[in-house]
Amino acid sequence: VARAIDNEMKVTGTEFVYLDCRHMDTESFISHFPNIYEKCKSIGIDVAKDMIPVAPAAHYSCGGIQTDAFARTSIRNLYAAGECASTGLHGANRLASNSLLEAMVFAHRAFADIKQKIEAGQFAKAPQPLPDWNAKGTITPREMILITQSLKELRLLMSDYVGIVRNNIRLERASRRLDLLHEEIEQLYRSSTISPQLCELRNMITIGYLIVKGAQFRHESRGLHYNTDFPQKSSRLQHIVL
Repeated sequence: VARAIDNEMKVTGTEFVYLDCRHMDTESFISHFPNIYEKCKSIGIDVAKDMIPVAPAAHYSCGGIQTDAFARTSIRNLYAAGECASTGLHGANRLASNSLLEAMVFAHRAFADIKQKIEAGQFAKAPQPLPDWNAKGTITPREMILITQSLKELRLLMSDYVGIVRNNIRLERASRRLDLLHEEIEQLYRSSTISPQLCELRNMITIGYLIVKGAQFRHESRGLHYNTDFPQKSSRLQHIVL
């Protein structure tokens, strides 16, 4: 359904399609979807008389960090669980209820593994203290617009070019624009006093870059990843580590 909505929006150039619930019993609608009803009401939409504008929403970054059966990654003492992890237990798709259950299991397994290491004395050695942050030569940005505008650009290009349905042309455009954003923000990062907003934007650009590059490397459409230039699934078997 989301893919069909996305296709209509791409073909017509619109930002949404309409969901028609006018045939439904209003009381039943309110009973089943009270939050949606209140939200529509707050922006002047009467679900009994008006159609509801809808569009596919952004999801979390779905998988990516490979783990073993105890949430361990390839980096020593770094564990991953939940939507950020790629455990292989749910194939190509990552559905919300699945990842919640998986997060509970793998969080517990990570705890058990860490507990065993602590009891074995593997964490006994104190880590080296981190040096104080050196902000010499940096200045406080005089205009926050340099950060907020870049954030808007990032959100827009990822939504428009790297949404639920991709193609090679849009991915290439996104890659070039991310390169420019990265260059601009790195210059700001090197010359400015560090702020949460700047660090967040810098991290988001990195995540965007990884998503785009990951999509470009995939020459098949499977689960959440769908590229119209590679519509077929690969016939090769998927290796799942259990």
